[in-house]
Amino acid sequence: MSLHGIVKGRPFEAFVEKMMQGEVTGVMMYYALARLAKEQGLDEVSKEFMAIGNEEAFHSGFYAVLKGAYPQDFWNLVRSLQKVEAAGEEKIKAISDEFRAAGLSEAADEMAVFARSERGV
Repeated sequence: MSLHGIVKGRPFEAFVEKMMQGEVTGVMMYYALARLAKEQGLDEVSKEFMAIGNEEAFHSGFYAVLKGAYPQDFWNLVRSLQKVEAAGEEKIKAISDEFRAAGLSEAADEMAVFARSERGV
């Protein structure tokens, strides 16, 4: 049995929406905390925050399924996402070049890596 969309039209649909959004926000926060901890040489703390962020990402996906946020027949969505990701490569590369020109080389280097990873999706 699929859990896809099982909360639609039920009293707890709004609760699931709030949980999903909270988990998404948690992903961003824990990944940011992981990066900050790494910058401060706190490698073990960074790993812990990354693990928590990964859990939050998994939880948000669960709530998205309950909500029916994405189609069960997801292949058309995946094909569309591939196009968007590929287009993102050039956009992120261009912005990383602007960062570099502004003297923000460290951020530019990482953004360039992000740009290349967009192609791989």
